[in-house]
Amino acid sequence: MGAWDTSSFGNDTANGWMEDLEEHKDLSYIDITLQTVLDAGENSIKGRDAERAVAAAEVVARLFGKSTLVDTYTETIARWAEAHPIKPTPALIAKAAAVVDRIGRPPSDLLELWEHCAAEWAESLADLRNRLMV
Repeated sequence: MGAWDTSSFGNDTANGWMEDLEEHKDLSYIDITLQTVLDAGENSIKGRDAERAVAAAEVVARLFGKSTLVDTYTETIARWAEAHPIKPTPALIAKAAAVVDRIGRPPSDLLELWEHCAAEWAESLADLRNRLMV
């Protein structure tokens, strides 16, 4: 995993996922990405699955009207969301929030990856979780 900061898009996997998102016109790819984490149940969440799911949750937050700052890393989702102004259902928003909660607790490869700066990473996840509050 090429990760350079604790933000939702501070890694290669999330940025690659955003490129794949551009091929979709609805929320199905986002839903599938989130469901992958939930399907793991209490097994360890793979780092790549977690990074993709955090990116998916960010898109849900953006569509919900609670986006993050647009910067170099988020331009792709900003363009996608503008081209596809789809209102996420309360169920999808709740799923995104549940996924963020699950990624933030063990066993989770991403949690282990960021253990050296756990407080900063936890703050980033908490911010995303708060923006998913209905």
